[in-house]
Amino acid sequence: MCGIIGYIGNKPALNIALDGLKRLEYRGYDSSGILVLDNKNSENGGKYNVFKSVGKIKNLETEIADSVVAGTIAIGHTRWATHGKPSINNSHPHSDCKKNIWIAHNGIIENYKTLKKHLEEQGHRFFSETDSEVLAHLIEEFFSHNENLEESVRLALKLVKGTYGLAVVSVKEPDKIIVARSGSPLVLGVGQNENFVASDVSAILNYTKKVVYLDDNEIAVISGSDFTIKDLNNEPRKKEIQLIEWTIEESQKKGFPHFMLKEIFEQPESIENSLRGRLIVEDGLAKLGGLENVTEELRNIERIIIVGCGTAAYAGRVGEYMLEEYAGIPVEVEIGSEFRYRKPIIDKKTAVLAISQSGETADTLEALREAKRKGALTLGIVNVVGSTIARETVAGVYNHAGPEIGVASTKALTSQLSVLALLTLFLGRQRNMSLTMGKRIAEELKEIPQKIKIILKQNGTIKKIAKKYKNSKNFLYLGRKYNYSIALEGALKLKEISYIHAEGYSAGEMKHGPIALIDKNFPSLFIAPRDSVYEKIMNGMEEIKARGGKIIAIATRGDKKIARLADDVIYIPKTLEMLTPILSVIPLQLFAYYMGVSKGIDVDKPRNLAKSVTVE
Repeated sequence: MCGIIGYIGNKPALNIALDGLKRLEYRGYDSSGILVLDNKNSENGGKYNVFKSVGKIKNLETEIADSVVAGTIAIGHTRWATHGKPSINNSHPHSDCKKNIWIAHNGIIENYKTLKKHLEEQGHRFFSETDSEVLAHLIEEFFSHNENLEESVRLALKLVKGTYGLAVVSVKEPDKIIVARSGSPLVLGVGQNENFVASDVSAILNYTKKVVYLDDNEIAVISGSDFTIKDLNNEPRKKEIQLIEWTIEESQKKGFPHFMLKEIFEQPESIENSLRGRLIVEDGLAKLGGLENVTEELRNIERIIIVGCGTAAYAGRVGEYMLEEYAGIPVEVEIGSEFRYRKPIIDKKTAVLAISQSGETADTLEALREAKRKGALTLGIVNVVGSTIARETVAGVYNHAGPEIGVASTKALTSQLSVLALLTLFLGRQRNMSLTMGKRIAEELKEIPQKIKIILKQNGTIKKIAKKYKNSKNFLYLGRKYNYSIALEGALKLKEISYIHAEGYSAGEMKHGPIALIDKNFPSLFIAPRDSVYEKIMNGMEEIKARGGKIIAIATRGDKKIARLADDVIYIPKTLEMLTPILSVIPLQLFAYYMGVSKGIDVDKPRNLAKSVTVE
């Protein structure tokens, strides 16, 4: 869950590493550190400087301020704690006993206790509580016998169980960085007489757009002028250099106070990008190039299992309703972290669809691999081109939503919902969906970006409503059918961003328990567009009102009836029922944002969370 940056070249490395860590802070912000290695004017190896701090990157920046540090090699790390509390001792980079070998690690070493006990018996002394430090000492143990850093890293990793994105340097070989990955993303950046490594391309876009993605069980040796890649059995690997299309400006705030707000307001554009070139409105069709090579297999699929975690799983639940109602395919939605710990029944007529913004979500990736082992057709909906899920699925669809920096997902969710609508159109027209229905879905989908712009104009109103409820301790979010999942998502956003306890429920289940909580201090938020379950939702509102509960409603424009029941109403434009979640979630995102801001919370980096969960 942590972020890694590495640089080797001919420029001062400290500021390059610091800049990279700032762009990776969404991956972790418990503590951070940088090691700078100076390989010049040294007869017996490199000299080094280490900077560490607890808390956000700005604390590290203060620690570094005014430091004049020679050195054109650096590795840096921003941490999201898994083993050991945030502290200077637990901050990366970690070293071996003699401070010759330094590592930055993202992942979890599952057998670290066994390895640590063995190493302590060999005389190694440990300085932190982390599992990661074991790697530095394990590499040191092999290096003491062969004095070859690359070989020592390779042999050490052969003994490791778990996940790692790893960068290693040594004062004894101060002309290279050794990097490796297994289950944790790493990308090489290829420059002119300089090279980079990072957990995410956003960290290196200032310097190069040429990248090479490492795959699992690959190890690379990076110098200032070249790189080589092998597998853990020492077999060479040929890799293609890819060109990143994102600009660094896409990763900046553009005048918004937070990335989260910027990304909420980007949704008309991000959805347009997700739909661009994919809708054939006059024929009621969706053109999905990423699925063309499996078109006939999809025609014969009898069941779809959607896997995802968090917000992606809620998107999948909406997709389940879409696909079953309009494409006529049975669909199940599984939480990625649970999928492989039961015994899923899968055959060759089952498609498993993995949804992940980053394409690196560890639990979803492992669910995907389990599905592959059982013979399923594997598909993906991911935002990051070249990510692990994108590479390991047979086929899939990219979101093209652009980089999402805020930890709480906003534009990625609405992009996922839009792609699921496209997939429904694609599969439905393969089966029994009529031309008329296909055209109607396509036409309504095309109008969604403009309708979101109408909702965003209510930003000021939503801000005022949030201010009214900012001291609430609890919230109940209620929806039915397509918007049941959006109730779950709305509650999740409020928890993530404002630290207020919230529960998402099916409105029909409210009277089976949760209604006992309702009083004048326990508000409810109903998602109540005029759809096939509108009257049912209204019944639930009546029950809450009768018990003195405060009500916020998300309603269809022109609905005056609901205004007589709800204390506050936020209106959304009318659209096809299956597409209402794309609209109804926008006010919930803004509500959560302003609730968090009103409490003084850094909504881009909520406590205890990281953007991409790359460990189980």
